[in-house]
Amino acid sequence: MSTVATPKQSPSPALSTTVTPVTEPKRRGLDWRINFAVLSVVWGFSFVFIKLGTDGFAPPYVSFGRMFFGAAVLVAALVIKRQRLPRSPRTWGHLAVAAFFCNAFPFTLFAYAELTIPTTLAGVCNATTPLWGMVLSLVALSEDRPTRRRFAGLGLGFIGVLVVLGAWQGFSGQDPKGTAMALVASVSYALGWIYVRRTLSGTGDGHLALSGGQLLIGALQLGIAAPLLSPLPSALPAVPLLAIFALGALGTGLAFLLQYGLVAEVGPTTATMTTYLIPVVATAAGVTLLGEKLTWNTPVGALIVLAGAALTQSRSRRSSRTGRTVAEGDATQRDAATQS
Repeated sequence: MSTVATPKQSPSPALSTTVTPVTEPKRRGLDWRINFAVLSVVWGFSFVFIKLGTDGFAPPYVSFGRMFFGAAVLVAALVIKRQRLPRSPRTWGHLAVAAFFCNAFPFTLFAYAELTIPTTLAGVCNATTPLWGMVLSLVALSEDRPTRRRFAGLGLGFIGVLVVLGAWQGFSGQDPKGTAMALVASVSYALGWIYVRRTLSGTGDGHLALSGGQLLIGALQLGIAAPLLSPLPSALPAVPLLAIFALGALGTGLAFLLQYGLVAEVGPTTATMTTYLIPVVATAAGVTLLGEKLTWNTPVGALIVLAGAALTQSRSRRSSRTGRTVAEGDATQRDAATQS
């Protein structure tokens, strides 16, 4: 899942922090499909990387490493493309808020959550971000008018959450605290992309500059907070360290660059469909690689959640033809990934 916020459509944990104009998709052979598949896999595996990272490091350090390595990739891309970070102090102030809600806070919550819940459940919780986004946008974005279809999607999505958690059996088998943390992280993603949409569109800075700045300041936030939340690591175990490196460099830095290319090539609507594959990949990876148990209600509930999320993101034909700006990817991601 992605690492940067989604100003409008948001899935995961993790997409671009900027706004792009709607353009007609420019398809070029199979290249975009390959990038789409790689991005879905990378974000889906992010939950596995988080789980492996917490085997050797406290959650705040997992999140700090994720931000540090992700920021390093984007800074390298800025240098290669000879672009500069934002200069306006006001923009940096907004980026600090966005980094907290889109990255530092939810990344850390997901890391804490995966101490007690499986990656499959974390992936499904991440997929609820569009649902929370719709609820919050009803208050924060007056121009984002709800429709019957979107209200139906909202209700359907939350029914799916209840199915995943096994509400009919009293939520037995799931850790309430860990699940709550994962859901709060998804709410944070939604808050973050709404904030980004309202404050960072039209700054004059490019996607790469804004996202690089956001990850840099998020890494700084966690660099200060991590030692206050947990003692410094006494060792650097190889597998958890490699997992954190992959989580940051691939699941955060490289994922953004892939998402950026997808939006430019096929448009934001197609690009954000990765959101609906993330829990599928996370579930498959958790079961096959980590030996997590899978009961029938998890995949069934996940399908219901994704169907509801898709409905909440639907737009009328009239609005889809307008020139309104839309977010690249979500805080998504995402973040989403996303995710996370």
